[in-house]
Amino acid sequence: MERKTVTIKIAGNSYPIITEDDPEYVEDLAELIDKEMKQIAQDSPSLSTTQCAVLVALDRADACKKATASADNLRAQIKDYLEDSARSRMEVDVARREIERLNREISNLRNRLAEK
Repeated sequence: MERKTVTIKIAGNSYPIITEDDPEYVEDLAELIDKEMKQIAQDSPSLSTTQCAVLVALDRADACKKATASADNLRAQIKDYLEDSARSRMEVDVARREIERLNREISNLRNRLAEK
């Protein structure tokens, strides 16, 4: 991928970012962080820019960790569902073979009765 330099602005400061991501994506991230920092600064005017940034970072890290745990949980559930599905398919195959065997046995018994 092509690396690009994108200049973003957060809390009044400009930061050149080198990224392979779409510039609009990086700018959207910066907007999100800037908006969160402004909200925290508005709610708690005594906090410094660094303190606001730390609170935003903690919030984002919390969200990331919870999302990762949720994704791991979903992966485990999907794995269980796939195992259940495979087990059910095997049970269906066994049942089909038994049905075929019983149908052959019924057919043989009917033939024997017809011969008598």
